[in-house]
Amino acid sequence: MYDEISSNKRRTWLILAGFGLLMALLLAAFNVLLGIGAVGFVIAIAIALGMSWSSYWYSDRIALGVSRAKPADPTEYARYHNLVEGLCIAAGIPKPRLFIIDDPAPNAFATGRNPAHAAVAVTTGLLAMMSRVELEGVLAHELSHVKNYDMLVGTVAVTAVGAAALLGDIGLRWMVFGGRRRNNSDNSAGGVIAIAAVLLIVLAPIAARLMQFAMSRRREFLADASGVALTRYPPGLASALEKLRDEGSVVRTSNRAMAQLWIESPLDRAPDPEGKKRTWLNRAFDTHPPLEERIDILRAM
Repeated sequence: MYDEISSNKRRTWLILAGFGLLMALLLAAFNVLLGIGAVGFVIAIAIALGMSWSSYWYSDRIALGVSRAKPADPTEYARYHNLVEGLCIAAGIPKPRLFIIDDPAPNAFATGRNPAHAAVAVTTGLLAMMSRVELEGVLAHELSHVKNYDMLVGTVAVTAVGAAALLGDIGLRWMVFGGRRRNNSDNSAGGVIAIAAVLLIVLAPIAARLMQFAMSRRREFLADASGVALTRYPPGLASALEKLRDEGSVVRTSNRAMAQLWIESPLDRAPDPEGKKRTWLNRAFDTHPPLEERIDILRAM
């Protein structure tokens, strides 16, 4: 299990390094096409920092607002509060703010910029469906996201994807309405470089999105393993994931922008009725690893 945790951490940092490299290449492509120079780089960095700042400070409010989460009353939801308090003592982190989402679909997510400013939200469907040990497994998974600073890593990923999409959109609009730099049309080498820059601007947002999804999947494996380290009972989380797999309903307030936050995708999870195996390209755009794979790993612990 600990080897898997270390592997997930290494892969996550490699993907974050890939984000940085992609942004550097994207800015270089803009310099080739637009000649943005030092001033352009400063503006681009300022935009990225502004997006990072807003995401860092307000991501929890946005996620809770979009999902229509309400504070969980300590008396009405005593089991919820008691389980989180015990797990927080075991994890050595402050107790996060607890919220309830009025939705019959079972699901949960954690958000916030750090353990001191974190929040956990669960649906009423999850509380109704899960036994005590199953609910403990789900909450341990979410608190592991808090302890591992997955929300901060996710914020970096979302910001990088947003910046790449913004720059890509600006580049495409410039190509449509502004044309190519004159000095690149004077020789064939300059033309080849310009074409490569155009391709990079077009493909960079897609590449950033794929890296974001890949990182999200790795963090789910890490949270499963870290959650089990808290509860010392892998069958609890495995049984909870089996119920999520079999139930398969969709959270009404879900959207693609925050799908990666949930313990399992809140969007349509219905299996292929023909039983066809999904292609690599299909799986590349998933925010979560397959439930069957997660369950098998937990059952083998």
